[in-house]
Amino acid sequence: MLPQVPALQQTMTDCRRAAPAAHRLLVGLLMAACQVGPVPAAAQAAPFLLSSPDLAMGTFDNKFVLNGFGCSGGNVSPALEWRNLPKGTRSLALLMHDPDAPTGSGFWHWAVYNIPPSATGLAQGAGNTRGGLPAPAVGGMTDFHDTGVAQGNTNYGGPCPPVADRPHRYVFTLYALSVDDLHKSGGIPVTGTAALHALVLNKALGDKLLQKVSLTATYRR
Repeated sequence: MLPQVPALQQTMTDCRRAAPAAHRLLVGLLMAACQVGPVPAAAQAAPFLLSSPDLAMGTFDNKFVLNGFGCSGGNVSPALEWRNLPKGTRSLALLMHDPDAPTGSGFWHWAVYNIPPSATGLAQGAGNTRGGLPAPAVGGMTDFHDTGVAQGNTNYGGPCPPVADRPHRYVFTLYALSVDDLHKSGGIPVTGTAALHALVLNKALGDKLLQKVSLTATYRR
């Protein structure tokens, strides 16, 4: 047995005296942690989500590509699904935009406004006829205006980027709003451009825009 050094003896004594206090502190912390209740449900709100079973691979099949301007697709609007609307949602708006189009401002392919909050998505082909949208939703003007390739000025127009371009991104953005009618609240006509609507949605409505979510798919030829 090693001889007891006075300084070492004092250190060991101090440690033995501190141990019970440290133990009590640890137990107290554990008890305090156990007394904390579950996180309130509001803090656990599920995220606002947008998805598409037709674009699950992140690219467009030919069925959804434009039929015109050198493309020979089916020009059918893809199905979209959403869930977990923010509390207070009274209407939704959808915009589809290609930021990679060589125009300096991108290209608007699809616009739908005043979608009711009861809707959980848009069926495949819903953007190809006025009657395909859930009332009172209305289709909006796009950059295919008066070209005839979308079979109507307020219908879906699929991707058709220039040949040999890098893959273009097509961004679907869904806006959850606390207003029933975007046009009355924003002071703009239904016939306004998609860019004008985007300005109102992203800026002019202020806190009436509750939340927005985006989905991006690509296409090249």
